[in-house]
Amino acid sequence: MTNVKDDTAQYLISTVSKRSGVKSDLVRAWERRYQAVVPSRTAGGHRVYTDLDIARLKLLNQATNQGHSISQIARLSLEELRKLLQKDESGPAAAAAPVSGTSLSGERKFLADDYIEKCYTAVVDFDARALESHFEHAIVELGSQAFIENLLEPLLTMIGERWRTGELRPVHEHMASSIIRSLTYILRNNAPCPANAPRMVVSTPLGQHHELGALLAAILAELKDWQVTYLGPNLPAEEIAAAVKFTQARAVTLSISFSTEEPVVQKELRRLRKLIGNEVALIVGGRAAGYYEAVLDEIGVAKIQNYQYFRHYLDQLAAKDGNNSEISK
Repeated sequence: MTNVKDDTAQYLISTVSKRSGVKSDLVRAWERRYQAVVPSRTAGGHRVYTDLDIARLKLLNQATNQGHSISQIARLSLEELRKLLQKDESGPAAAAAPVSGTSLSGERKFLADDYIEKCYTAVVDFDARALESHFEHAIVELGSQAFIENLLEPLLTMIGERWRTGELRPVHEHMASSIIRSLTYILRNNAPCPANAPRMVVSTPLGQHHELGALLAAILAELKDWQVTYLGPNLPAEEIAAAVKFTQARAVTLSISFSTEEPVVQKELRRLRKLIGNEVALIVGGRAAGYYEAVLDEIGVAKIQNYQYFRHYLDQLAAKDGNNSEISK
């Protein structure tokens, strides 16, 4: 369709994204795969949407945030979506809770496992286009949190293990990581951060150049309503501490992906703890974090085994801050 079919279709996708709270790329994905909305086109080929489209996207966004699969609700009418949300609000709290890393339904767990198999096959075949397509579809169907915890975490673990045994080459891992990094803007939280949200700085220590674990941790923290300042990889302790001071961060999260016999990481961790003090939570995860367990215990670090535990720890920190605020009033 090349012409505007409806005089009320007047909004470009950038405006629709701002008003609905759904990122432009996610709007396109829902549109392309599920026909959640069907925009008109201007003579120049630009998508244009109506007020009803915006209202529909708002409701779909609310429903997916409450754990509903977009594939199941994309074709519901506005009235059906409103009734679905009303039912969630009046039903048991567990029914409305977002899907967590360990509470996927049988159908959604099967879906995640199926995507892991398809994505791994694409990695083995070195088919970047297929891998990106699988990732995009999985994000839409699973949601950001479940995508990271139930697909990416086991997939990356599998890739790392097969790389160490020689079944995959380092270039396979680099290809997958590059595609994941390119999709992070879709994974990030659509909702504005609360004004009183706790603040966090995320990075990797000096000499740690692989940032994917840190990047995914930053996204999960955002999804838990933390205000996150992501600094990228390979920063000295002094710079991370400066960011903590500038942002008044409550926590620092670091990812350590590779171990080395050189004592750089140990020195940097001790230096960072000294600079930020004990009032700022220091959180460390990553597949090589266990190699530095002695120094982590020495300086009082929260050791994160997986992303689910990371989310749980963030809830504890936020609750502790809330209790302290009540006491100080």
